[in-house]
Amino acid sequence: MTKHEQIITYIEDLPVGSKISVRGIARALGVSDGTAYRAIKEAENLGSVSSMDRIGTVRIERQQKKNFERLTYAEVVNIVDGSVLGGRDGLYKTLQKFVIGAMQLDAAVRYIEVDSLMIVGNRDQIQKTSLEHGAAVLITGGFAASEEVQQLADAKQLPLISCTYDTFTTASLINRAIFDRLIKKDILFVEDVLGQQDLSVLHTTQTVRDYLELVSHSGHARIPVVDEQYRLMGVVTARDVSETDNAVPITSCMSRHPFTVGLKTPVASAAHRMVWEGVEILPVVQNRKLMGVVSRQDIIKALQLTTRQPQMGDTIEGLILQGFDEVYHEDRSISLIGEIRAQMTGPTGTLATGPLTTLMENCATLVVHRQRKADVVVDNITLYFLKPIPVDVRVEVRARILDLGRRFAKADVEVFAAAERVGKAMLTMQVLER
Repeated sequence: MTKHEQIITYIEDLPVGSKISVRGIARALGVSDGTAYRAIKEAENLGSVSSMDRIGTVRIERQQKKNFERLTYAEVVNIVDGSVLGGRDGLYKTLQKFVIGAMQLDAAVRYIEVDSLMIVGNRDQIQKTSLEHGAAVLITGGFAASEEVQQLADAKQLPLISCTYDTFTTASLINRAIFDRLIKKDILFVEDVLGQQDLSVLHTTQTVRDYLELVSHSGHARIPVVDEQYRLMGVVTARDVSETDNAVPITSCMSRHPFTVGLKTPVASAAHRMVWEGVEILPVVQNRKLMGVVSRQDIIKALQLTTRQPQMGDTIEGLILQGFDEVYHEDRSISLIGEIRAQMTGPTGTLATGPLTTLMENCATLVVHRQRKADVVVDNITLYFLKPIPVDVRVEVRARILDLGRRFAKADVEVFAAAERVGKAMLTMQVLER
């Protein structure tokens, strides 16, 4: 195990809430400050630690995807540009819900729960009652808290936060952050499709003969090669060993710098790389260690799953496509027809380039998907000309296929407004099929 891996393991074994520093890690494990710093940053990327303003780096519980819509109190401080008045030791905790304290005390008590956040103004009694019942407190309007409330927050290890926004704005900011996370929750990453695998690997001490035997048993022709610490050293394929003696070491035949992805790589990005590089599987690595492989079939199933999932929040693309209807023509072309809304315009009151290219891209992928039931990744958009398109004008975006191969597609897209052609583009796409 490398020093870097030892530090990651050491950090993940620390109790949740432990404070972490570069010097502390370096002293505890006998490594340089630079090595400790890089490992702490890696742990932060993995979600094991979090850097908090005025607090430092703290060991946190890795957030599960099912709880992705929840926030830590430290994140709330950043969202509302707040300051911490007390209870700093509880900033790493996760809030379950927030409550607005715009009610009488006896009514508010019914809504206070452990690990909730009470949003309230300068109402001292509700602040104290919330802390006593296990809820953190966010004071709006820029008000301070009494010494008694601050001491109670420290004793309970529950954050006491103050911000200058009014209660409505504060609640809106927190709600917006949760909404953004609901969108991110629907994004599939490689770690979501990896699962448990009976992974076929070769070790650096093995030969071509071992590769051929493994291929006959597993049915896979692209095999990762690892060292004794399970670090990825290369990948070997049937082409690499063709016309090679069976006694030749596998390290003499393998490709030493294979294309890889990480656990946090989005599935769409992995699909694009797989198609672009023309490979059937991609090794998944973390800290140089082989975690598994994703195949073309894994990627296709994941992409098909995302199209069937109900969206928890509207993305920018979803908002742009709202109100546009799909129209299918006899010549196999497809149109998206709808009205330009104010949200799609730029400062001049005409259709912005971003929403326009989104409409063009979706129309082009639709026309390819209609003829080839496959997932499509856009490589390039060439916009030939564009005339200003005013708000409230009804437009038609029409796409037709120019060329369609096994892994490549080209489409022509035209935009019409009031029977006048106002835009034209050509798109090239990669086709990912079974």
